[in-house]
Amino acid sequence: MADVTDATFERDVLDRSHQVPVVVDLWASWCGPCRTLGPILEKVVGETEGRVELAKVDVDANPAVASAFRVQSIPAVFALSGGKVVDSFVGALPEHQVRAFVEQLAPAASEADRLVEQGDESSLRKALELDPDHAGAVVALAELLVGRGESEQALQVLARIPETPETRRVAALARVGDGAAAAAPGPDGVVGELDLLLDRVKGDEEARQRFLDLLEILGPEDPRTVQYRKALTARLF
Repeated sequence: MADVTDATFERDVLDRSHQVPVVVDLWASWCGPCRTLGPILEKVVGETEGRVELAKVDVDANPAVASAFRVQSIPAVFALSGGKVVDSFVGALPEHQVRAFVEQLAPAASEADRLVEQGDESSLRKALELDPDHAGAVVALAELLVGRGESEQALQVLARIPETPETRRVAALARVGDGAAAAAPGPDGVVGELDLLLDRVKGDEEARQRFLDLLEILGPEDPRTVQYRKALTARLF
């Protein structure tokens, strides 16, 4: 549970909802029904063990958040996922209704989820038999295949699901192969290769793909990634 303010709303609710559903409880100290609903929300959200998070907003102290939700009365509860409101209710609902509201945001772990948590190849393949589009199983199995040099098989597995930052990273590892070691922390062998590739990216599709794959492996937090993406844009345009 987090107490959210006008200043922290974007980070703690909007941004966070891209990782996990966030339930926003708009309340005030003078509101009797809020005092009834608050503990129920805390209990029910706590039971999800992190699959859903709770953000509490005092509307008197944080008028901008209340205005953004166009709140007419409180308690008012909004569920956000992916930066968008996906459900809401107004008033102090009984515990069983609050539980149903919260549980539909993040259903309990499936058998496929439990198999993915085990992480071995047999479990991952069983998970994909149960749920062929299970993103966690797809990425984990592909990464395992890359680790033992079966890059083509890894790319075939990744093709099952839409592209995400994780699938791009593992696909890059598969395509780069042994060259991935150059992008690891340590000696800057990757920098030398990126410099060489930069001279070829405009007219050479293979060079451009390898350049992009090396940046995916470096990751968005590496300062070299930003530097070389800017250099790539300058060369292409």
